[in-house]
Amino acid sequence: MTATIELAGVAKRFGSRQVLGGVDLAVQPGTSLVIIGGSGTGKSVLLKCILGLIPIDQGKIMVNGQIVSGLRGVALAAHRTRIGMLFQGGALFDSLSVWRNISFALSGSAASRRDAAIDNLARVGLGAEVADLKPSELSGGMLKRVALARAIAARPPILFFDEPTTGLDPINAARINNLIRTLVQDLKITAVTITHDMASVRVIADRVAMLHGGRIIWHGPLSTLDGCDQPHVRQFITGSADGPIGQAATP
Repeated sequence: MTATIELAGVAKRFGSRQVLGGVDLAVQPGTSLVIIGGSGTGKSVLLKCILGLIPIDQGKIMVNGQIVSGLRGVALAAHRTRIGMLFQGGALFDSLSVWRNISFALSGSAASRRDAAIDNLARVGLGAEVADLKPSELSGGMLKRVALARAIAARPPILFFDEPTTGLDPINAARINNLIRTLVQDLKITAVTITHDMASVRVIADRVAMLHGGRIIWHGPLSTLDGCDQPHVRQFITGSADGPIGQAATP
């Protein structure tokens, strides 16, 4: 079976800092992969490289068996239409209403796009009364759900989630996690989520990969995560201050 997303030896440097140092990773069709790792380890950079927002220095990125690293112009734009993205901060347009944000990438009349937006709001548990509000009138949890509705509006076969629960209280975080899991299953999409929230990992993931030192140091099914004896993974999932990842901050 051809992997939906495949990375081979992907490297990226910013000045003297090597962020990605040879990433090898494959995501199978219909799989929800969660990439874990500490802050600043390059998780967001990795997603942006797959999207073509950041050019890679070395290696190869393939989507559905086709090389996408190095695409430009119309070909790059076409590649990006296959991927829906939930950005960490939501990235909604402040000046547009909720329904216009959700339907931004859709074609058709204003009436049809508004109807589509309301349908997608329902998918994320929000009513039609939200459609005409501005982002500034929404709570943090509602902003995330509207951003999620926008990410799925065009029914892309691939979804990326960048720290989807950051800034949310535990109840709203749980709602977002459950929504993502349900949408992945209902829409039969391939999903890649990056997070440091282990509660999210346990709800969203089919498989888990850990990025550390610019490489994937462990990759396996969620069911094997708790039994993993790789020291970096053990420290991360237990939240221990002691271990190879680093030292606790001094008060």
